[in-house]
Amino acid sequence: MMSLNRRILFSATLVLLVFIMGIALTLDRAFYDSARLGVKDRLFAKLLMLMGDAEVEDSGELDVPTNLLDAELGHVNSDTYAYIVGPTNTISWRSNSSLNKPIPTISLLEKGKKEFSQITLNDEPYFIYRYGVAWKTPAGDYPLTFIVITDSVLFEAQVERYREDLWGWLSIMAIFLLATQMLVLHWGLQPLRKVSTELAAIESGQQEKLKGNYPREIQVLTDSINSLINHEHKQQKRYRNGLADLAHSLKTPLAVLQGTIQSEGDETIRQKTIQEQIDRMDNTIQYQLRRAATAGSSPGMGLIMLRPMVDRIVNTVTKAYRDKNPCIIIEIDESISLQIDEGDLMELLGNLIDNAFKWCRQNICLSASYQENQVIIQVKDDGPGIRSPEITRILERGVRADQSTPGHGIGLAIVRDIIQVYGGELSIENNSTGGLCVVLRLKKNKQH
Repeated sequence: MMSLNRRILFSATLVLLVFIMGIALTLDRAFYDSARLGVKDRLFAKLLMLMGDAEVEDSGELDVPTNLLDAELGHVNSDTYAYIVGPTNTISWRSNSSLNKPIPTISLLEKGKKEFSQITLNDEPYFIYRYGVAWKTPAGDYPLTFIVITDSVLFEAQVERYREDLWGWLSIMAIFLLATQMLVLHWGLQPLRKVSTELAAIESGQQEKLKGNYPREIQVLTDSINSLINHEHKQQKRYRNGLADLAHSLKTPLAVLQGTIQSEGDETIRQKTIQEQIDRMDNTIQYQLRRAATAGSSPGMGLIMLRPMVDRIVNTVTKAYRDKNPCIIIEIDESISLQIDEGDLMELLGNLIDNAFKWCRQNICLSASYQENQVIIQVKDDGPGIRSPEITRILERGVRADQSTPGHGIGLAIVRDIIQVYGGELSIENNSTGGLCVVLRLKKNKQH
């Protein structure tokens, strides 16, 4: 595929050439029309001078004094000549310069009619101006047609010279503009080349992120790339930490299993101990896998509408706790949205709503609202709540799933870890009227 530099250079060059061609054709046409108009005005001026010198005698004879004629018409070798067509549709008078010159078809024009055109005589181009008049004489109107002709050699030479100068200067201008364009393009694309160089350095391990100062338009791109790189680093770190935590968490149950297998105690107690450690290992593995798989905030992440997600989870959990059938109050506006991975949000709300159904007696309240630059989500139930020391332990960093309080352990631990990944806050408190209130604080997306 053609490079971006070549694409821009090719398109700009094409536009420049079309623009120059358009200018050249416009100027050429304008000069041609102007030069032609100049020839027309010059011939008309000579025609008026000829009319001023001409006289019609009372006898009906046309008289044009040769000593008063324009020098150009009186010179034999002149390129301009004239003649007058009389009432009999014949040439009544001709200038000295018309000797040995071709004569076009002779015809009288109507009174007051003017004609200017370009004709070909003996395969040579000429300009001709004709003017029909009716001379007033005692005997009546005397129709005459005055005709002035000039060859177009001078006109064509003038136009040719102008075109040579025009195309010469436009070619120089085009070369200059193309050279300037290449320099400007090289300078303008320098930030993109710098980005490419830095990305290559990141790929080779020489640096961890894009560090250069870039124009405002490119800065948005580099910030997004750095955010993606940072997101990937965090994801890798979570996987590594998850594997390390998993290995550490499995040491104790594996040691207990090994000791139980080698012991010679009661078989029933041995089987119970083995089952307990298997369940403990299964919970630990599930927790660490979910923790490592948390997507986290990413620049390209879309918006998730909160209310439909809550309704969907409530409908699902209600089926699992069909016997309880609690009263559920949902106070969430349809416009509230979060920039979060859909799976993470489902895991987050799913655990909290499941705990609320599990421990409630009759009532559950789910609410959400905007407060400054945060989205506040609350999940309340009227259950037994949690003792304050146990709340502190659950929210303590580094508490493993196998060390959490039974009944409120792994679910809240997963919620805590997801909230931390998204830079939010989790708080748990007991309601004054009984039950538990879990509060989530997440960053409001930039569109609100």
